[in-house]
Parts: sequence; structure tokens; C-alpha cells
Amino acid sequence: MVPYDEVRRTVQSLPPSEQLRLVAELAEHLSKRMAAPQRHSLLELRGLGKELWNGVDPEEYLGKERSSWDG
Repeated sequence: MVPYDEVRRTVQSLPPSEQLRLVAELAEHLSKRMAAPQRHSLLELRGLGKELWNGVDPEEYLGKERSSWDG
């Protein structure tokens, strides 16, 4: 990975026309990245909150839930 300051010095050493070209290309690249919606998968949620269920018996939990449905 090239440090930011090194890149900045390199860009500053370019002629102004090349700097403008680079700025235009970067602006186009960034606008495309920002415009594209990020897609997520439901599978990314796998395991989320699993620590909340530690020590809970599924059958017992379901039994309590089902009995509460009858009021």
C-alpha cells in the first residue's frame, strides 16, 4: 500500500493538465461507486445474536411460546 503523502507528492509533480485528468477520472470512478447500491445477502445475518440463545433449550422455549398463544 502506498502512503497517502507519497501519492500526493507524486500527483503534485505531474503537469497541471495531467492533474486535471486524474481528478476527472477519480471523480468519475467515485461517482460510479457511490451511485451503485450495495447489495447484501440475507446470509450475512447468520449467527447474529447467537450469544443470546446460549443455554436456552429450543423445545422448552417453543413450548412456552406456543402456550402463550392461547392467552
